[in-house]
Amino acid sequence: MNPTKQPTRRGATGAHRRRQVWLARSSGLGVAAAVVPVVCAFAAVNASGHGLAHRPDLNAAPPTGDGAAGPRVPTAPGVTTVPEPRPARTAPAVPFGSHRRPYAAGVLAVTGDRSDVDGQVVAFYRQWRAAFVRAGCGRFHVVSPDAEYPVVAEAQGYGLVISALMAGADRRARELFDGILGYVLAHPSSQDRGLMAAEQDADCRDVNGGDSATDGDLDIAYGLLLADRQWGSNGRYDYRRLALRRIAAIARSEVDPRTHLLRLGDWASGDGALASTSRTSDWMLDHLRAFRRATGDPYWDTVRRAHQRALSRLLVGPGAGTGLVPDFVVDTHAGLRPASGRVLESEHDGEYSWNACRVPLRLGTDAVTSGDARSVAAVRALTRWIRQASGGDPAAVATGYTLDGTPLASGAHPAFVAPLAVAALTDPTAQPWLDALWRWMVATPVHAGGYYAASVQLLSMIVVSGNYWVP
Repeated sequence: MNPTKQPTRRGATGAHRRRQVWLARSSGLGVAAAVVPVVCAFAAVNASGHGLAHRPDLNAAPPTGDGAAGPRVPTAPGVTTVPEPRPARTAPAVPFGSHRRPYAAGVLAVTGDRSDVDGQVVAFYRQWRAAFVRAGCGRFHVVSPDAEYPVVAEAQGYGLVISALMAGADRRARELFDGILGYVLAHPSSQDRGLMAAEQDADCRDVNGGDSATDGDLDIAYGLLLADRQWGSNGRYDYRRLALRRIAAIARSEVDPRTHLLRLGDWASGDGALASTSRTSDWMLDHLRAFRRATGDPYWDTVRRAHQRALSRLLVGPGAGTGLVPDFVVDTHAGLRPASGRVLESEHDGEYSWNACRVPLRLGTDAVTSGDARSVAAVRALTRWIRQASGGDPAAVATGYTLDGTPLASGAHPAFVAPLAVAALTDPTAQPWLDALWRWMVATPVHAGGYYAASVQLLSMIVVSGNYWVP
């Protein structure tokens, strides 16, 4: 597949079609009868400021809204007091390119001058921002032309994390962050108002039930913690208070109380099949560590360990020998196993496909920042298998695999290639592979129709360049 010809991703935000599938399975209807196709007609968006057609004015001041500085309340389970917010700062505490937060011992770096590598990330970031950040509906937001709906929570989570990490390279990073945050706060979930409604249409109206997608909420909370560290919380928004509220809502509505595994969203509760289904790309161990640090609550250690046990089970079972994990696991209340056929999104739900391709990024960030032996072992296993399977050529990486390593589709795609560079960082034998992956990424520009690939690639480049850190 030509990486500039990217498919429409239906469901990879973790919420697309989730409500229709849930209702279809609950009522006995077929999925096809329950899903109404949606056409995202960007060309028809008007120029009134309510659509997505405008480039952002990053000098514009985002509006204030819910979440402005105010009284602090206890939020996460077990927390009785909340520390005072950090004083507001004009300059970021950890500017991009400062490399003030070193990685774990032994982590590799791309061969070459560090400032040149940083500059390549900045150049890609500028492409990403120009392609996907829009001003409309009174706020900045990140658009998702390759998702089922024009705006999704996953994209806003990416935008918050990216803008906080790029502070220092982009002098308007905080304005961008606050603009996206204003959009997030204007779209609370219909199920739990501490979370975000997963999807909006071209006029920024909540659609498809208005409930949440866990991956978006995790990144939103994490982005708020980054912002608190970067700029303090006595400015336009009290980032810390908002982060703690969202972390508490995640615990309340998106963590299964029986297994401590992350649910698909705040809608996936009860006794149905999707209540015992989890998406492996949501298993963001570094985020869970940050939540533990922010709240002081050992509950988040329990949640993290539950996911580590689940990963270990997958990697000594179906993924033994490859390090590959499925998009979704099911029957979590009875153990867990890879999905079989279509569970939520496609016939590849039980394979390494459009969701699980992010696992090397998510697990790799934990490996490089924490040095956790289990995370390191998992990404090394994948790295050593994929190097052999591809012959050390990033262009030979397939667009998805069965768990035993059989390719699903030919053609290297950024969403599948870029995260492998993060996984390679902890393998002392992988320097040539890491450098080859970096050259491939630098030679692969942003495609305006592929927000997902570009966002995953940008996050991967930030990590590989040594500019990622855990608040």
